[in-house]
Amino acid sequence: MKIKFTKMHALGNDFIIINNIKKNLFLNKIVIQKLSNRYLGIGFDQLLLIELSLNQNIDFHYRIFNANGDEVEQCGNGARCLALYLKIKKLTSKNIICVSTKNRLIYLKILNNKVISINMGVPLFNPKDIPFLTNSIKNTYKILFQNKYINFNIISLGNPHCVIQVKDVSNTPVSLIGSFLENHKLFPKKVNVGFMQYLNKNTIKLRVFERGVGETKSCGSGACAAAAIGIKKNILSKKVYVNLIGGIITIFWKGNNKNLFMQGDANYVYDGEIIL
Repeated sequence: MKIKFTKMHALGNDFIIINNIKKNLFLNKIVIQKLSNRYLGIGFDQLLLIELSLNQNIDFHYRIFNANGDEVEQCGNGARCLALYLKIKKLTSKNIICVSTKNRLIYLKILNNKVISINMGVPLFNPKDIPFLTNSIKNTYKILFQNKYINFNIISLGNPHCVIQVKDVSNTPVSLIGSFLENHKLFPKKVNVGFMQYLNKNTIKLRVFERGVGETKSCGSGACAAAAIGIKKNILSKKVYVNLIGGIITIFWKGNNKNLFMQGDANYVYDGEIIL
């Protein structure tokens, strides 16, 4: 069986995108794990599967699978790549595209051939929306790790995030703490872990340990999560530049129950096919 795919990346966070509009393709967890292998397969952080929407007001539905084969709810960088893919493949002539994910609608706006703006919707902070198991709602939570408490905030952009403010992201054991929190019993659906270093009111540094993937060069929803937490805590302005390993994402959020917007680039790499 041959599978045609397109390889893309957004700030080094890489994807394969597969057109499944005819719904003739089913990929199980084992197959996705083989495809994601960077030595024996294609290699990617996430796989994006495009399908037709059953709602006439929604242009497309898309499904997101992490490298370990788990289907997840949201991917900010993937959404930007999806917008560029739809344009390159001439699947739409629109510059504003409405797509549905596993649990929400998002709007993709193509500003030029590379820069994409995404309306990520309203950030959610209630523990049940993450989900995070707790008996009380707090501004900051803490978990004991190696005899010390880690203070963190929780947020959902359609997928679960835990954000930790650190003094220096370069000297933070991202994989060690990230893996611990990703698999902690208080996060029943696991969690993406962001490590945020404050630089000034408009700028942060960020490293993200993604559930089912590990640390990636960038994470769009992770950038949204960190910026939103900083804005909610009044330490960041309403426009934030998020410096990730792979580059910069710009976040706009006016707070409260307003929609959050993410802006950044997307890049086409190549088209290919692989025999399973």
